[in-house]
Amino acid sequence: MGAVLAAVLGVSLMGCSSTGGKRAEERAAKEAAVGRSAVNTPRWTFAMVTHSGDGDTFWDIVKKGAEQASAKDNINFLYMHNDEGQQQAELVQTAIDKKVDGLIVSLAKPDSMKAVVAKAVKAGIPVITVNSGSAESKQFGALTHIGQDESIAGEAVGDELTARGRKKVLCVLHEQGNVGHEQRCAGAKKTFDGTMQNLYVDGTNMPDVQASIEAKLDSDKGIDAVVTLGAPFAAAAVKAKQTAGSKAEIDTFDLNRSVATGLADKTLGFAVDQQPYLQGYEAVDLLWLYRFNQNVLGGGRPVLTGPQVITADDADELAEYTNRGTR
Repeated sequence: MGAVLAAVLGVSLMGCSSTGGKRAEERAAKEAAVGRSAVNTPRWTFAMVTHSGDGDTFWDIVKKGAEQASAKDNINFLYMHNDEGQQQAELVQTAIDKKVDGLIVSLAKPDSMKAVVAKAVKAGIPVITVNSGSAESKQFGALTHIGQDESIAGEAVGDELTARGRKKVLCVLHEQGNVGHEQRCAGAKKTFDGTMQNLYVDGTNMPDVQASIEAKLDSDKGIDAVVTLGAPFAAAAVKAKQTAGSKAEIDTFDLNRSVATGLADKTLGFAVDQQPYLQGYEAVDLLWLYRFNQNVLGGGRPVLTGPQVITADDADELAEYTNRGTR
């Protein structure tokens, strides 16, 4: 009788243990799901207003980073862009009128943006600048700047060109009035041991970009390297080189899937990555931290995301990330 009772109790306890274990697993799964979902803070609205033109893959990556951080942080994310300074400023005013809880802006044309950023700050909207405008960010009242120092990035390019034995380089600027672009070419010229000249092209017209580079390569066979300031323009430079029958190496600032492929097959020499995904992601995260806990990073100086020189040796490792659009 005692043995039977013990057996019955054992079965009963096993059933309770099994049920309890299942419930515990379900509870743990629910807790894990909560951990992966949005944070338990108000649904703030953050706006990002950039100087991107249509179809610029660099800004697609910035936007993706911002969107993924917004999903994590329970943020209603708004994105607007215009490559003309005055129109970009008008979009910032639109964000101010919407009474957003945070603002992220690029300052490629700071003179056009100064007054409207001041309005945002006066209205109590915390501002973070990204990508361009590190020199003006603090002056304009932003909490911090996230990006690379364009002069330092340019200097890294000049050093790399010198190490590769280049002697005569063409630096292609695709957006006139963009202070960051001027700083890149000036920085490269500063550390490059050879000679470098600037070529201004209309970045909104890719056939014109290719034709302009081709004409320059055709007329000056001494050019042994071309540096473009954005990933989409590297492909145009490669085509121009082929048509002109030039042997110049094509190098570029910024990274995308096409550039990674070009590095792998060696149609491109090197690229300088400033990690745009990180710029978008960290900008949203830092605004959230400021709203939630008054945190600020940088100590009054820019939070640097680059430069990082990428060559064929790195291309395979980056393929996974460029294919999903985060590098």
